[in-house]
Amino acid sequence: MSDQKPTPPDRRITLSLSNILLVVGAVLVLVLLSQLQGLIVLIMISVVLASSIVPLVDWAQGMKMPRWLAVIFVYLTLIAGLTGFGLLIGPSVVDQIGLLVRQLPLFAERIVDLVSNIASRLGEDTPALIDRLVDTQSLTNWVIRSSQQLLLRSYGITRGIVGGVFSLILALFVSGYMVADSKTLVNSVVQLFPAPWNDRLASLAEPVSRRMGSYIRGRLIVSGILGVTITTALGFLGLREFAVGLGAIAGVTNLIPFLGPILGAIPALVVALAKGGWLFVWVLLLYVILQNLETYVLDPLLVGSSVGVHPLYQLLSVLAGVQVLGIIGALIVPPWFAGVAALVENLYLEPKRSAERQLAIVPMPEVPARRPPNSDPTPERTP
Repeated sequence: MSDQKPTPPDRRITLSLSNILLVVGAVLVLVLLSQLQGLIVLIMISVVLASSIVPLVDWAQGMKMPRWLAVIFVYLTLIAGLTGFGLLIGPSVVDQIGLLVRQLPLFAERIVDLVSNIASRLGEDTPALIDRLVDTQSLTNWVIRSSQQLLLRSYGITRGIVGGVFSLILALFVSGYMVADSKTLVNSVVQLFPAPWNDRLASLAEPVSRRMGSYIRGRLIVSGILGVTITTALGFLGLREFAVGLGAIAGVTNLIPFLGPILGAIPALVVALAKGGWLFVWVLLLYVILQNLETYVLDPLLVGSSVGVHPLYQLLSVLAGVQVLGIIGALIVPPWFAGVAALVENLYLEPKRSAERQLAIVPMPEVPARRPPNSDPTPERTP
């Protein structure tokens, strides 16, 4: 017999009409999604807003209100409260932030002079080297220009302040419709999936919404507490002319996990360093204490395990949101990541753990012991 192995058949890649149409359809869908990126971001913002407001609407509906009337009541109450709060502190915040921006070149010059004085003790030519390397006017212009670009044009849908306000109003209307007719909306989406996935996804709509909403509400409460605390503490430390503005900056930036507290502390530290003395040390100590208070007390108490994922993955979601959508992405991507984590946990991890527990409970069948080949099967009889 010959030892020659049979040659395997030739594998040829065939392109059918259905495969070509599938590829073309996928490309067209991607192009369409790229053109509708503004609408997609608007829907993402609306879902986050709706998830955070659902408990308030449920509470109002429990007071014998129709669902649509409860939605209108909650939204009007929140808008009126935010408007009143903005009219109360808004002028002070705008004035103090404007004063801070106008005095930023002066603060930069003072900081450079301070660094030059310290460096002059180390070498005679060090201050001249610092002056050549650091252009305070160019540095200030770059900081202002970068801040404006990051805040106002971080994403295409915010075409200036007017576009951002219009998008926010539209997101409020869309989220209100989502809350008012949430059951019908969820059923219309899940029925596109085959059984039994449609029933599973319908049962997970409430847990996902609860996790996203609890995350947003927790961050808002923590940011409000820290904003008021920082405003009060900076006033006692001697920064009354900037206390409200710096507290507002810290409260808004604290909505961004991990990176927000650092961004909020930078303006206060710059002002304290420019004013000199021990003020910088006290302000730095204030922010360090508040950061630890937030990390070990406020976040576990108010935000809790609403995200349900490792902090490293939360940080990566923030960075991904900033990379793709700017400041808007840093705010809305983490709650969406929390919702996706809830889906993965309920659709994959929980069934996997349940199957592993059942497999561990079921006893393994006993294998009878084998007898030696020369052993006598008959038992020995005692005389």
